[in-house]
Amino acid sequence: MAKQQRTPASIQGPRIAILLTTLALVLLGLVMVYSSSMVKAINAGDDPYSYVVRQAIYAAIGIAACLFIWKAPILRWLHLSQVNWVLWVIVVALLGATAFFGVGDEDWGAKRWLSLGSFSLQPSEFIKVALVVFMAYLYNEYRQGLSDWRQFLGKLLLMVIAPALVMYRAQSDLGTTIIVAVGILAVLWLGEAPGKVFLAALALGVAFVAFSVVGSDYRAGRFIYLNPWDDGQGGQGDGWQIIHSYWAFSEGGIFGVGLGNSYEKYLYLPMAETDFIFAIIGEELGLVGALLVMVLFAVLLFAGLRIAYAAHSSFSTMLAGAVIVMLCFQAFLNMGCAVGAFPTTGKPLPFISSGGSSMIASLMMVGLVLAVSDEASGPSEYDRKRENLRVVHANNASARGFSAQRGGNR
Repeated sequence: MAKQQRTPASIQGPRIAILLTTLALVLLGLVMVYSSSMVKAINAGDDPYSYVVRQAIYAAIGIAACLFIWKAPILRWLHLSQVNWVLWVIVVALLGATAFFGVGDEDWGAKRWLSLGSFSLQPSEFIKVALVVFMAYLYNEYRQGLSDWRQFLGKLLLMVIAPALVMYRAQSDLGTTIIVAVGILAVLWLGEAPGKVFLAALALGVAFVAFSVVGSDYRAGRFIYLNPWDDGQGGQGDGWQIIHSYWAFSEGGIFGVGLGNSYEKYLYLPMAETDFIFAIIGEELGLVGALLVMVLFAVLLFAGLRIAYAAHSSFSTMLAGAVIVMLCFQAFLNMGCAVGAFPTTGKPLPFISSGGSSMIASLMMVGLVLAVSDEASGPSEYDRKRENLRVVHANNASARGFSAQRGGNR
């Protein structure tokens, strides 16, 4: 009987931490979605539970996707060139469908959703994961000498850069583009790219963001967060949202006004159940609740990186590390926008904000990290090779003994 492989404590601990923190964030999200959306639902003539019921369905779908990715041989599939090209075709199809058939805020030229009956899909939430997978695959291929730098750059432009730019241009989605850029930088960092290459990529990313902000009036207008009361309308214009976010945090104080007792959710704070749900957490649960959310994401980041660095292949290290960095960067970006540290980006708080695409995509990323943890807890590629060598040696020794025995019998 084959000896069962035991999971080392260096992997088991971070894996349990990821499972518990993810579960805590999802459950907290369900509670806060109900609390922050019930007034909006009643005002629209809907059932007060309508938002949280939909969110629970999305969470169930996301958990199923997470478990599938965790237990299926997904890492072996993602090593295959054919699989990555199939995923690329799907990404291109989603981008094309969103550009031609998408719906969204026409005032800003943004089409970010695909309407599928009563269900709306935001493709960018899934495309950002695919682009980081492509980046890890391509850089791993280059590291192993399977492609030269010209081939690497050509595939990088086609599979990663071009879709990201199309997503930015067609969907007017600078926030997701920045998150993808962080994922790409994480791949280069974890893949031990030369310092000059990493710094050059970082400089290009910063220059692109700066040009995108300066070249767009409505993005430049988001810097009103620096002084929202001076928005030309006495705080009644572009500064309204961030001012009411400030008020939510100030009302919450240290321990909050109590779960369900938010004042700002009474249609004063726009996007209270989505982009600015962290402000409602700060109002109802206070500084203690807000810090708890931050600690949970910090634990998630630490545990994910522990698993990434324990992986047996550079591809798995880059993949797990990049997706966990990207996921937690989005979380802290959202929280930073809510407290006025950054201009508003419109990105949801993973696991917590209302929205099916964000919930499912976030849980899929957790599934990728858990899949790497399974790989890291098993024998490495070199261990398997050594084991095969011992088997060959034993077989050869048996063969020589059998031949000697036959010679002696003669």
